[in-house]
Amino acid sequence: MEYETVIGLEVHVQLSTKSKLFCSCSTKFGAEPNGNTCPVCLGMPGVLPTLNGEVVRRAIMVGLATGCKIAPYSTFARKNYFYPDLPKGYQISQFDQPICEHGEIEINLNGAPKRIGITRIHMEEDSGKLIHGENLGNPDSSYVDLNRASVPLLEIVSEPDLRSAEETKKYVEKLKTILEYLDVSDCNMEEGSLRCDANVSIRPMGEKKLGTRSELKNMNSFRFLTRAIEYEVERQKEILESGGRVIQETRLYDPDRNVTQSMRGKEEAHDYRYFPEPDLTPIEPSNEMIEKIRAELPELPDAKKDRFVAQYGLPLYDAEVLTASRGVADYFESAAKNVKTPKLVSNWVMGDILRVINDNGLAAADCPIKPENLAEMIRLIEDNVISGKIAKTVFEEMEKTGKSPKAIVEEKGLVQITDTSAIEAEIDKVISANPSQLADYKAGKTKLLGFFVGQVMRAMKGKANPEMLNKLLEERLGKA
Repeated sequence: MEYETVIGLEVHVQLSTKSKLFCSCSTKFGAEPNGNTCPVCLGMPGVLPTLNGEVVRRAIMVGLATGCKIAPYSTFARKNYFYPDLPKGYQISQFDQPICEHGEIEINLNGAPKRIGITRIHMEEDSGKLIHGENLGNPDSSYVDLNRASVPLLEIVSEPDLRSAEETKKYVEKLKTILEYLDVSDCNMEEGSLRCDANVSIRPMGEKKLGTRSELKNMNSFRFLTRAIEYEVERQKEILESGGRVIQETRLYDPDRNVTQSMRGKEEAHDYRYFPEPDLTPIEPSNEMIEKIRAELPELPDAKKDRFVAQYGLPLYDAEVLTASRGVADYFESAAKNVKTPKLVSNWVMGDILRVINDNGLAAADCPIKPENLAEMIRLIEDNVISGKIAKTVFEEMEKTGKSPKAIVEEKGLVQITDTSAIEAEIDKVISANPSQLADYKAGKTKLLGFFVGQVMRAMKGKANPEMLNKLLEERLGKA
């Protein structure tokens, strides 16, 4: 039997505000355990939460950027459950009245657009973190670090519109890009700033009713997310094919064994005994506030992609690659505004610049080759001062030394040779030294032109102007 995979995603985004959701404690990552705490985030009796207004503003930003309706009235609720790192015994979240609802994100699927619905976006506080003793030399103990308790989260819940692990990965990548453009979170998956729960089910192809789902918890890398979903789909298929029944449960992914394993039975809303948070007033953003936030939104990835195609004449593929990261898009634009051929900038950014960034784990803004230097190098190519081949040498020197392209060209004597007579003299020498290749060329093996080009370039240490060389060589070979 053929099965259809159905996936809905819950993405938890840690907002990069300076203070926590309900108190003034720092959200800085990496502090001493329990150093960023106070009576409020420790859940001491008698304390009262105070809502961080910047969290509300950022939630509205994300809602507007994903096409959501912003609720004129939303509330907080207490979500009751026991966890050792949940000091109050409940989590302050939003339940039946979230701040954002009914949005969508468009992903590119094999060249075709697909819209993934967003059910809701709501605010909530994070729990703390358990540190197990084997990491501290005491395997029989676990320790609680509450620095993360009450750090502000957005939970972004998708519709069950995803149909494969690859679609899911593209959706999270697109969402991450939007969040980075908005600058509401650092989206550092290794530090837990962006993590996903995936609700995965399968059903016979053509069936409308949803199958029984498993929830895969707390995946914090694209690779783990993809592999966990792929494994879970195959696990459920094997159960159904053998006549078994998939049970609704929460499962964890073990990357070392590449398996998912049962954690607990899946809770429903009534298991959490939600009730209204009595210590926080409702959130009622005015239309003026919402429109002010809308006016402050930056240019988002899709709009920037369309503009790059229209303004710079880039192919759609180039525009998609460049706008997948706000830093890379800004780098490209800084370099492209000062050259005649933006496509040349695009080629260098998508190739050599991304290689430097990725190999060294850098942000685009920290690339050792600054956009103004890349633009200067490209202008040297445009003005026929250096060739594309010489530019590779210049680029390597820029990466090593940080010097400007002009300084490198002058120091190393890399100026391109455009003297016709000098190029012709080397061509004549190469033709004379290779009579058999000349005979084969004249007999119809025209691909040997590349051989002659290579020989002349070698003799001239790569400095001959390629266009002039090809033209002069074709003429000389035709007359030889």
